[in-house]
Amino acid sequence: MAKAAEKTTLSTTVYQKLRSDIIQGEFRPGEKLRIEGIASTYGVGSNAVREALSRLSSERLVERHEQRGFSVPTIALDDWRVLVRTRCWLETRALEEAISHRDERWEEGIVLALHRLSRYRSDLPAERAAWEDAHRNFHRALLANCGSPWLLEFCEILADHASRYISISHAFGRMPRNGQSEHEALMKAVLNGTPQEACALLVAHYTKTLQTIEELFTEERFAALATGPGSTRTAEFTE
Repeated sequence: MAKAAEKTTLSTTVYQKLRSDIIQGEFRPGEKLRIEGIASTYGVGSNAVREALSRLSSERLVERHEQRGFSVPTIALDDWRVLVRTRCWLETRALEEAISHRDERWEEGIVLALHRLSRYRSDLPAERAAWEDAHRNFHRALLANCGSPWLLEFCEILADHASRYISISHAFGRMPRNGQSEHEALMKAVLNGTPQEACALLVAHYTKTLQTIEELFTEERFAALATGPGSTRTAEFTE
């Protein structure tokens, strides 16, 4: 029993580490994920890595190739557009539900999450990780009261995939953006405005990133990460 628990703990640890490294862009899009190499780097057995890769493939954070192992999913502008559009659909629905079920605890949670986010700056490398956690928690707080664990889970999955694109984009620099003012405006609309106003600001918040990436694409900044010979479907993103 103890050995089984230890194996489960190790597999979960490897899964969480590998998942984080993929989302944070430690592995290049399209890179082959070699089990023995990862096992050596992480200092674990190959079985734990294989189990982690299988779990991640079910979340679409890893691609499984029949008879050819695993790789990091490629990135593409078309895929990013679909991701943003789907995220807007789901999160605006969740936000509407959260607003309709509003209570003091939920409202206080949003205010506290924004306060914690304001402590960090996304443009300072030393604070980036803390900012990312606080930023993710702020968006979680907005939706927390929607009443549907299923909807929240789907939103989390999409947020993970968005984070992977965003993390990769950091290597290419970023255009100036006042994210804090966007978050403050969003909070005010959620707490004091109409659901329509709040949802419109949430969509605008996500759409700004998409527009920035489209502009960078026209500059051919992402040619080094093309999905294949002659392909124009590559991508990197900002906040």
